[in-house]
Amino acid sequence: MPPFVPWTGLALAAASAAALGLAFTGQYGFDLQPCVLCVWQRWPHGAAILLGLAAWALRGRPAAATAALLLAVVAELATGGVGVFHVGVEQGWWQGTAECGSTTAANDLAALKAQIMNQPIVRCDEVAFAVFGLSMAGWNVLLAAGLAGLGIGAVIEDRRQAKEDAA
Repeated sequence: MPPFVPWTGLALAAASAAALGLAFTGQYGFDLQPCVLCVWQRWPHGAAILLGLAAWALRGRPAAATAALLLAVVAELATGGVGVFHVGVEQGWWQGTAECGSTTAANDLAALKAQIMNQPIVRCDEVAFAVFGLSMAGWNVLLAAGLAGLGIGAVIEDRRQAKEDAA
């Protein structure tokens, strides 16, 4: 049976790309502007895409492919962690960051006024879109947890097979 790690890296890359694709479709296709926490959840998906593809590209080097996949798992855990925080803000369990619902700092009053007039303020504590009662942040948590579990499972299975082959 072929090693699971490279194929799982490819799957993580594809799933993270799909998640980003959906986020950008919502933003640019349906005008669902992201809050700062939404944006923070996107960056680890980008890292997971690159690291998952690296795991695939390094399939001839099992240790390197495993390291790349484990880093992709860390990226998934990072986006999931931000997602958990975001869900907590949406549910009112805790407050968001200082950037939630505010714009970036301006140097003077005129710049601040121009910034406020030209930029939509998107609050982190309001659910912009939900599917089956779960916000996009909630879905991101589920996706990230599933992908992290898949990645860890692939590493465990490849290690188990390597031990069997060595015996």
